[in-house]
Amino acid sequence: MASFKQNVHETFLGLFESAQEKWFDFVQFVKEAWPILVLLLLIIVGIGIYADPPPPRNVMMATGGPGSASEILGKRYAEFFAKKGITLELVPTKGAQENIDRLSDRNDPLQVAFVQAGVVSTKDTAGIQSLGVIAYNPIWFFYRGSELNSKELHGVDRGLKYFLTKKISIGVEGSGTYAQAIKLLKLSGYEPGPDFVNLPGDQAVKAIQNGEIDGVFMVDAYYSPNIKTLLKDPTLQIGTFQRAGAYAKLEPYLQVLNVPEGAFDLKRNFPRADIKMLATTTNLLIDDRMHPAIQFLFLQAATEINGKATFFADRGEFPSFKNTMFPESPVAVHFENNNYPLLVTLLSYLPFWLAELVNHVVFMVLPFLIIAYPLLQALPGFRTRRMQNKINRLYADLKSLEQELLANFDLSQLDEYLKRLDVLEYRALTIQVSKRLASECYSLRTSIDYVRNCLNRGVQPYQIIEAVQTFEGQEVAPIEQPPKVEPHS
Repeated sequence: MASFKQNVHETFLGLFESAQEKWFDFVQFVKEAWPILVLLLLIIVGIGIYADPPPPRNVMMATGGPGSASEILGKRYAEFFAKKGITLELVPTKGAQENIDRLSDRNDPLQVAFVQAGVVSTKDTAGIQSLGVIAYNPIWFFYRGSELNSKELHGVDRGLKYFLTKKISIGVEGSGTYAQAIKLLKLSGYEPGPDFVNLPGDQAVKAIQNGEIDGVFMVDAYYSPNIKTLLKDPTLQIGTFQRAGAYAKLEPYLQVLNVPEGAFDLKRNFPRADIKMLATTTNLLIDDRMHPAIQFLFLQAATEINGKATFFADRGEFPSFKNTMFPESPVAVHFENNNYPLLVTLLSYLPFWLAELVNHVVFMVLPFLIIAYPLLQALPGFRTRRMQNKINRLYADLKSLEQELLANFDLSQLDEYLKRLDVLEYRALTIQVSKRLASECYSLRTSIDYVRNCLNRGVQPYQIIEAVQTFEGQEVAPIEQPPKVEPHS
């Protein structure tokens, strides 16, 4: 009985020989099938590049006017993207309408923008999709003078008639502020007053503080510098929308926000009573051709930046996928259903470029398996047939030589016949085949050696001068023996 040491040695020797044989077969396989492998690789790479090209490293994003909440929010998004190795280029604009127009232009490199809900019609905006609602944008109305306490003037909605004769800024045409102000006026049955002006946000703030205008409509976030400045000014009053619920019913994109007494400034007790405000929402809109990986990155940014609790929003309230006004991106739908893709999971642990690379490789594995698996399954059989064909061609050459010997044997050409056999034997000796076909090669060489022996022996089976064969007992004429041939060295 073999010792334990000997058994271990034989086991590892067997494993080594098996691995060596597999490696030899693999090298032979690559040498023989490399054109197919190269073609297969090109097909898979082509499918991968066409179906899932790598994401861009630079993305253009429209924000809004100077000092607006959109500009501030855009900077926070740019910081988030910079950490992921992506440059988010912020493009200042005049407002929502310009953002929509540029996103609708298929030749414009702009790919994403913040747009207020209710600013534009969604009918003529093909090619634009939504990644969800990311924030409230309250509709503010500040005015100079004493509070409107009378019944007839209580609330902006009831006091609009009073302000029609005043100098009020309703925002630049094309901006979200302008669109919301006009809509509220028309819902109340009014047109803009003759002295209404169109000032950008920062200019409107200076104008009302300097007494150049009597009031200002502004649609902006609570944290924007313009709103903060107006809230701190003790000479200004804030309007309330007592019929806010009615407006929200008439325009579903509008939201009602409740502000408790003193919430803006407890020390000053501002506002002096509970008020209701109307708010629109900020939509994160994209060009529908945006790379899916960049879309997921925007959704992750929205979750991290806009998902926190704020003055008006609860924690986790945004991003929201209700009342988006625009068709949702399939990526947003996927994200909404909590079917987080591999990329989102990887982003929690890896840099963006590495996470996307891993995701890209995994994505390419699927078409590789679909296309390559049947082909790879067929390759071993193809390779075996290819090696067998090499052996068969040599057998065919040997058979051809024998046919020639039978038909036209010439004793004077004996050396030439033997040389041709030597060439066949050399070809059989140098043929590259797998080990499982080695026996076929040795059988071929044995067959070649048999023909050589037939030529070297004294009696030539390939030269029959006269023969009469009889069947079932018939006489057979004797075969005349050819001259004896000396064995060929």
